[in-house]
Amino acid sequence: MTDSSSTAYDPRNGIAFIEGKYMPLAEATVPILDRGFVRSDATYDVAHVWKGQFFRLDDHIERFFASMRGLRMTLPYSHQEIADILVECVRRSGLRDSYVQMTCTRGLPPAGTRDPRLCKQRFYAFAAPFVWIANDEQRENGMHLITSSVQRIPPAAVDPRVKNFHWIDLTMGVFEAYDRDAIVAVLHDGQGNITEGAGFNVFTVKNGVLATPESGVFEGMTRRTVIELCEQLQLRCEVRPVAAKELAQADEIFLTSTAGGIMPITTLDGKPVADGKRGPVTKRLHDLYWQRQEEGWLATPVPYEDA
Repeated sequence: MTDSSSTAYDPRNGIAFIEGKYMPLAEATVPILDRGFVRSDATYDVAHVWKGQFFRLDDHIERFFASMRGLRMTLPYSHQEIADILVECVRRSGLRDSYVQMTCTRGLPPAGTRDPRLCKQRFYAFAAPFVWIANDEQRENGMHLITSSVQRIPPAAVDPRVKNFHWIDLTMGVFEAYDRDAIVAVLHDGQGNITEGAGFNVFTVKNGVLATPESGVFEGMTRRTVIELCEQLQLRCEVRPVAAKELAQADEIFLTSTAGGIMPITTLDGKPVADGKRGPVTKRLHDLYWQRQEEGWLATPVPYEDA
């Protein structure tokens, strides 16, 4: 693996890895005929680095390989080689808090054919400054959520457990949220249940019992972490269908995402959730989530040059 030549740049703006080369993120490109670009024929995963340590890096890479298997894709890299590339992207960037993405696309088809079996898959990776779904004030005091009129793509059509770029339904939900003076939107499944939103899972709390949708959603890593933390705290967490009407009756609602951790919802469809403040269960899980990361739970340290 070699470096590409480039003019002076600030590596803290991001580092990418493409075709065996590390380069400034701003210089990274994707071939216009790559099926990942023209057909959304790709899968990806996102890990994060917090205070110089990856959280659940091995779990993210295992899920990435599972997604590739689901789409009949392969890469010439092992689990460890991908881990090394991601760590190196972060190390070269110098970022202590980073958003790190790995992507596999179907690749370019040979000239004159549309046969996906003939494509050679391509691997892209990058480390960028950490991305927050919610800002500091929103993570402390809560966000406005709407139950969108948009239906999530059915799992029978596109399996949401395989992380993908099919975000048009999610994006339309985002536009609807803005139109209704909200920040985020959760989509429904067409049968009265909620699913997920753009890059996040949803949890409700009622009488101390948590619930999160079991199907029609991407099984997020932060979602998995919350379920595990509930076991440690002896909190009951149900993974089951969650009716949209349950949101309006919830004592607490929160979102989970790699890009934000555990984020409280204090307004739903223009009305306050309970007393309109972040609830005690949400706060307890939020604080423990970040505490455990700072303690090094499931961590992979980045060997920075100045460490």
